[in-house]
Amino acid sequence: MKIYLNGDLVEEKDAKVSVFDHGLLYGDGVFEGTRIYNGRVVFLDEHINRLFESAKVIDLDVGMTKEEIKAATIETCKANGLKDGYIRHLVTRGVGTLGLNPYLCEKASVIIIAADIQLYPADLYETGMKIVTAGTIRNLPEALNPRVKSLNYLNNIMAKIEAINAGVMECLMLNAQGTIAEASGDNVFALKGNKLMTPPPWCGGLEGITRDKVMKLAADMGLEVSETVMTRYEIWTADEVFLTGTAAEVIPVIELDKRTIGAGKPGPITKKLIEAYRQFVNNNGTPVQ
Repeated sequence: MKIYLNGDLVEEKDAKVSVFDHGLLYGDGVFEGTRIYNGRVVFLDEHINRLFESAKVIDLDVGMTKEEIKAATIETCKANGLKDGYIRHLVTRGVGTLGLNPYLCEKASVIIIAADIQLYPADLYETGMKIVTAGTIRNLPEALNPRVKSLNYLNNIMAKIEAINAGVMECLMLNAQGTIAEASGDNVFALKGNKLMTPPPWCGGLEGITRDKVMKLAADMGLEVSETVMTRYEIWTADEVFLTGTAAEVIPVIELDKRTIGAGKPGPITKKLIEAYRQFVNNNGTPVQ
């Protein structure tokens, strides 16, 4: 596997960063996860725009233009012969000292990894996923805004540990007010009648790119789509619930905290959205030539 590392394509075994890189020392950096389908990188502009927005919020100079990052992405996919898979963009603060001062890091490190991925087993898209509520609450937006995709993902990891220890693969994360923020790695949707709800970003969730596309697809289907402050009540009483994410795509949820959701199986609207989303991503994107 070839890894893009600071302007060069290197073998995986040679893709190394300094132990003094602040991305390693402090989780000081940002990242994006992007997908490639049928030789086309989907939502590349949106992901790179968000990468730069996250970098701006933490005052991190990427050291490359958006167009240079896009070109490097295509180059990395071509070098690996990747037609279907996952692309991870990372920008770390770079090499510095053991102190916190980020301005002592002279240059950011830019890394692009293009590889295969399977986040959830294929059968869960047919049977539905069971989830639990994590005791770990989502970071306060006033402390570390969850809209920044930072390398410091410990908040999400602690919630993920709870899910795994409960025997499931994903969990619901609440904010300090007790309303729903998101899952540990995905956005959350609930359908009640013709109304499709998802929490607004200010509740503590990431403004997901897959989330935004699914909202548009749902509106095209005639659903009434809204950002709504949600509690677990809206999940338990929903007709259908599903999660969205770059790696997850659209995946149905049939149980929360051992309480069945809807009919206890993936609902018809969720199935339609899964199909509509897959059709879109398989026929759109930036070609890798």
